[in-house]
Amino acid sequence: MTDLETPTDLKDERLIGRQGLRGAAEGLLDRVRGGDLGVLPVVIGLIVIWSVFQALNPIFLSSVNLVNLTLECAPVGIIALGVVVVLLVGQIDLSVGSVSGLTSAVMAVFFVDRRLPVWLAILAAIVIGCAIGWVYGQIFNRFGVPSFVITMAGLLGLLGVQLWMLGAKGSINLPFDSGLVAFAQLAFVPVWLSYVFVVVAAAGLFASGYAHARRRRKASLSAVSTQLLVARSVLVLIGLGVVVWYLNQTRGVGWMFVLFLALVLVMHYVLGRTKFGKSIYAVGGNAEAARRAGINVRAVYTSAFVLCTTLAAVGGVLAAARLAAVNQSSGGGDVNLNAIAAAVIGGTSLFGGRGTAFAALLGIVVIQSISSGLTLLNLDSSFRFMVTGAVLLLAVAVDSVARRSRVSHGRA
Repeated sequence: MTDLETPTDLKDERLIGRQGLRGAAEGLLDRVRGGDLGVLPVVIGLIVIWSVFQALNPIFLSSVNLVNLTLECAPVGIIALGVVVVLLVGQIDLSVGSVSGLTSAVMAVFFVDRRLPVWLAILAAIVIGCAIGWVYGQIFNRFGVPSFVITMAGLLGLLGVQLWMLGAKGSINLPFDSGLVAFAQLAFVPVWLSYVFVVVAAAGLFASGYAHARRRRKASLSAVSTQLLVARSVLVLIGLGVVVWYLNQTRGVGWMFVLFLALVLVMHYVLGRTKFGKSIYAVGGNAEAARRAGINVRAVYTSAFVLCTTLAAVGGVLAAARLAAVNQSSGGGDVNLNAIAAAVIGGTSLFGGRGTAFAALLGIVVIQSISSGLTLLNLDSSFRFMVTGAVLLLAVAVDSVARRSRVSHGRA
């Protein structure tokens, strides 16, 4: 067993000899009994939420509303993806909303006021987001200031910088004819290409799984059977195909949502298939043990903060493009809370070391589904905050219960 072996790898070791669909089902049942619920609670919760809102308003699951829902998910979902990384190392970033607001203001000032090329304005915003995360990492590593305090200070300080940059006018409108605004509002994947993406996704899932299984067999470790890999890929092909077909009944799949999905897949690969990703889980599971295993814990912490703030900058730019404007409230309101809540609701543990990139996708879909459903019912934002808060509390409670169950199961 290597020092960087993840908990999932260890579970696979205990499932040697279980091959095929039946073995996979038995392994899943064992993990659930042991408290490893994975994404099961959030998937069940999403089904319940969609069923309730569809029963109350038939428009909820219409193609038109689901297309809007996907576009609304992308900006905050990308921010939540960065929050997932920070939570995995057992830390928190309370300033992601302010980071997104400040970097969107930087982009707008450079693009509109200074008349720089849009790509250069976006690059400047992303670089500043990256620099903020690096500063967080240095303060955390060198002075031992808790990430809660660092990022709380960042929330307040960066908000002040944002207000200073926007000045007395307080708002900057982005040109509707710019490529950035068109990308966020009007750019949709051609129908034929959307189906190509579905086929590529299913084939990529099989190829990645097959290559991983082959490496494990060469190392004399247990591996997922080819039968299960084929079945999983076929299910993904059918499922995504149906979703894409339904969305194509109206405007289709937005390129901004495709970008969000691409970032989720890249981060999923990084976390699950690279040495850096395994180091993230190791540090989140036990920082001292990771240090003794030869992992540069400080570098991992800094990288996590940098990834978080960089993705917050990307999400902020896309949110501004979606609204075609940047103002003093950009990145404020519920952006910060929704990004953190999405990561937790999606299954990322607040205790560190557990979660996947797909937590950001699932969590933000839950939150935006609640928002969309309540809007269609003509209920004000007070109900949305209450319902989202209840769902967040339930998600953390489930994680805490599952964590105790895993501990007791391990002792047994």
